[in-house]
Amino acid sequence: MSKSENPIFKVIFVNQGQVFEMYAKAIFQSDLWGFLEIEEFVFGERTQVVVDPSEEKLKAQFEGVIRSYVPMHSIVRIDEVERLGVATITEAAASNVMSFPMPVPTK
Repeated sequence: MSKSENPIFKVIFVNQGQVFEMYAKAIFQSDLWGFLEIEEFVFGERTQVVVDPSEEKLKAQFEGVIRSYVPMHSIVRIDEVERLGVATITEAAASNVMSFPMPVPTK
């Protein structure tokens, strides 16, 4: 795959028991320690006759969002892709893998 002038990235991350698969034009490490910044979300064109309800839900949820900060430990995978796919939300499958314990903040 050749280096594209306008790359598109497929980002898969877990949030509140759901797996988000989204497309964006800009991803980089945030100044906030432990976070990635995801900007310029890309959704499919509305020229298609068939409407995907999960993509419509994502469009509504991220409408007006300029930038999202996603914790690095929530990222499953980031791919640079040639073509735009369909953004989706799916339920995370039950797993026997336990997340790394985080310290409880004290007040």
